[in-house]
Amino acid sequence: MSRIGRLPITVPAGVDVKLDGTTITVTGPKGTLTRTLTDRIRVAREEARIVVTRPSEDKTTRSLHGLTRTLVANMVEGVTTGFRKPLEITGVGYRAALSGRKLQLSLGYSHPIEIDPPDGISFEVENPTKLAVVGIDKELVGQIAAEVRAKRKPEPYKGKGVRYAGEVVRRKAGKAGKVGGKK
Repeated sequence: MSRIGRLPITVPAGVDVKLDGTTITVTGPKGTLTRTLTDRIRVAREEARIVVTRPSEDKTTRSLHGLTRTLVANMVEGVTTGFRKPLEITGVGYRAALSGRKLQLSLGYSHPIEIDPPDGISFEVENPTKLAVVGIDKELVGQIAAEVRAKRKPEPYKGKGVRYAGEVVRRKAGKAGKVGGKK
């Protein structure tokens, strides 16, 4: 049995969960999330808990068991507390700013980069080198953070670029110059 899949999901007060066949809708103080789950896994509501079970033991069903439970748990957590992915910008002249809802990035190109957030996503800029992607859908928050990072990935020589907070960038030595050699 899946160690993650068999854990029940507690539904906090103020969160409404509706199951309609394979579609689950979770509504909470931060918003509403809807997802269509696979029909190979059973999701049931028992009082203030959601229980995810699998009817068979074939390999595909076993692999979907923990995934389905985690997706539903992330929906419940998203509508109650939300998700936040912090990013750091490193480099001389590299900075971020908000222009309305849009994020404006200066990353060493000849033009500023503007990123328009999709519905349910917002950007927070603490200072010009620290920003965060905030939303209720964990998958979408991670995707948008990856797209922002892809605008200028951290390079291995000086470490300049956009990185996740706490990400370790392996640095290379660069050119060593002429040592010894012919005269």
